[in-house]
Amino acid sequence: MWRQRFPVKAENRVDKRTEIDEWVITLAFPLKERLSRGKQLSPGVYAFLPTEMVTNFPFIIQADFLLASSREAILFDSPWNKGILECIPSAFMNAFVALVKSRTDAPAMTIPSMFHYLPVSPSLIPLLEPVRSGIKEKVLVEDIVPCESHTPQKMFCKPCEVVRLKPAFWDILVKARESGVDLKNLSTHGTYILSSHFDKSAYNSVLTFLDVKSVSHEWYAKCMEGSNLVSNVDEQLYLELLSFVADNWQNFSSTNLIAMPLLKYVDRNRGVSLWSISRASQWSDRLCIASDGKWMSWLISWNQEFPSSNRLFVPPNTQAALQGFSHKTKVAAWLQNHAKVEIVSVYSYGNIVVKSLNNDRRPAIAFSHFLYHSSNKNYMESYQLVDLCRTMPVIDNYGNAVTERQSILVPANGSKWVGLMGTNPWRNEKYIELSADYKSAGHFAENYTPADQILDFLKTKMQASDVPFIHPPNASFSTASSPLTVDNAILLLQWIRNLKSKGVQLPASFLACVKEGSWLKTSVGYKPPAESFMSSSEWGNLLQNGSSCVDIAMIDQQFYQYKMNAYREELKVIEHVYELLQLIRFLQQKVLSPSELLNSVKDGRWMKNGPFIDESFYGSDIASFKGALAAIGVTVDVRCGHGLVAQHLRSHKETATISRIYLYLKECSWGPEKNKEGSDWIWIPNEKGGGEWFSAWGMTLVPKTIANSGAHGRAPAVRYL
Repeated sequence: MWRQRFPVKAENRVDKRTEIDEWVITLAFPLKERLSRGKQLSPGVYAFLPTEMVTNFPFIIQADFLLASSREAILFDSPWNKGILECIPSAFMNAFVALVKSRTDAPAMTIPSMFHYLPVSPSLIPLLEPVRSGIKEKVLVEDIVPCESHTPQKMFCKPCEVVRLKPAFWDILVKARESGVDLKNLSTHGTYILSSHFDKSAYNSVLTFLDVKSVSHEWYAKCMEGSNLVSNVDEQLYLELLSFVADNWQNFSSTNLIAMPLLKYVDRNRGVSLWSISRASQWSDRLCIASDGKWMSWLISWNQEFPSSNRLFVPPNTQAALQGFSHKTKVAAWLQNHAKVEIVSVYSYGNIVVKSLNNDRRPAIAFSHFLYHSSNKNYMESYQLVDLCRTMPVIDNYGNAVTERQSILVPANGSKWVGLMGTNPWRNEKYIELSADYKSAGHFAENYTPADQILDFLKTKMQASDVPFIHPPNASFSTASSPLTVDNAILLLQWIRNLKSKGVQLPASFLACVKEGSWLKTSVGYKPPAESFMSSSEWGNLLQNGSSCVDIAMIDQQFYQYKMNAYREELKVIEHVYELLQLIRFLQQKVLSPSELLNSVKDGRWMKNGPFIDESFYGSDIASFKGALAAIGVTVDVRCGHGLVAQHLRSHKETATISRIYLYLKECSWGPEKNKEGSDWIWIPNEKGGGEWFSAWGMTLVPKTIANSGAHGRAPAVRYL
């Protein structure tokens, strides 16, 4: 209750109160429930006794009012009463200041409740509105509104000097204060901040009555930066701060908040630094977040190896907190849309890196290690790994990064191809020789790779090859024109064998240089395969004593440790001459006399059993050697072969074949020789297409009609026609 005296002004004197020189005004302030209940139910004006006037004010007015005859209300047209009503705002203001400020030890949280005594709602009696407006005028110019000071000294300001904060930001500040963040300078950013105890929705009507405004959007950036909120709060509260910014981005996007260091990232020194939103969105650099939590530390570690990617990652603690954050979707979308943050997988990050790699040796080598270890951890699908291997640059033996390539050769050191070809003869054909770095052990992004592991990985994933497995281009190589060692000659034939087994057609230029090069060791020096001969075991001993064969280029089997026989098919591919018939034809073409050789061959049993040459065994090319075959006694004229055919007639067992042979013998007017063993056998067919050979000796041929009549019976030695 507040009581105050005011002198009666001359213009307010009336005859009924001539003896009174002072007005005594008493204001009563109800507590708690009575405060809210009494405004619209209880009388608000007393003249020593209650009137029936319900004012809707949160306080009661007691004074020596002049009343109407019914005592229900005061006389509003009375100068006396007008004088009293004019003094009420001053009495209220003095009482209110005393309520708010008198106790310096009063807890700050208790002060806002006093403001419920302000007449924020219009009076139910319009003639009392001047009292309400008078109170408001006085309150607005009084240092009465509590502000945030964060010191024992309470601070009060005029309502026009104080501003409100958004509730969500207050929540952040309260949590920051509880975690130990220094907010003492909260009201030093160009304005005073309403006390957090007062800045509640419960006081909205009071603060509207006081015309307290909201803080400008620029202030938030000043507060965040001045209080170092981003760096001083934990990850959960940091995400709440980002969520607050995202919710209000429409207002913040045109303020200095876009230039404030707000976004955390791991820098190249593995420390945590900050970027502004404008820096993150307008430069070529990008911040990244792993799409799966298990990749966070992995990608951050490897990113140190690839500065050219222009990618930096949000710290792992921040990413981990984001995974469980209640507003994850909203914050992630805002980061992507306005800060250009990228959500990356191991594969998509690899795509970014591979496009950024230039001629720097170390990052290119490091990328192969990145793929190797990522593959081992199953951080990528197999098709993704293949795609990155296809597009990644490799470092060649000159230290250059190469992206366009036809094939990849393993490093020269320890390879077989360098022993066979000396240097890479196909560089112009985009056959790239890998740097020796791929054979070495490596240590990248805290991952150790033993020696040769990366090379084995590239052999599997990028088909890096060595002889005898690489597919040659349509080009020659110079060493094929000079003598090859035993190992290199065998290696070359193994190479051809592997290509044949895979169905690879040998390129023309490659095949030509192998055919025409003098690399094959023979009895007369090194010769091209097309000019060399290799004997078979069946007839090779026939050439041992033949003087006519002195100048023949026979493969030196002893030199090759008798390994050449295993590569007959490969020698065929490069047109190596290895058949006896070809040798004979060669001698005939050279106008040399192969008489001694022919005499030896005629008596030798080296051909597959006849009488007919087995074309399926010797191949269709056998027909081109008629001259050589005739020279060694083979009958090549069909008109002269009836005797030989008849001699071997019994070797056939099919009626159709035997019938054709009989017709052939008939056309040749052939007849069996008398008293010659084996010439009197007859083929008796049966009804199933087969038959048997029988000797004509002691046989009786009986017409089938007679045999069936039963006149003579059936003798065991009789066969029927």
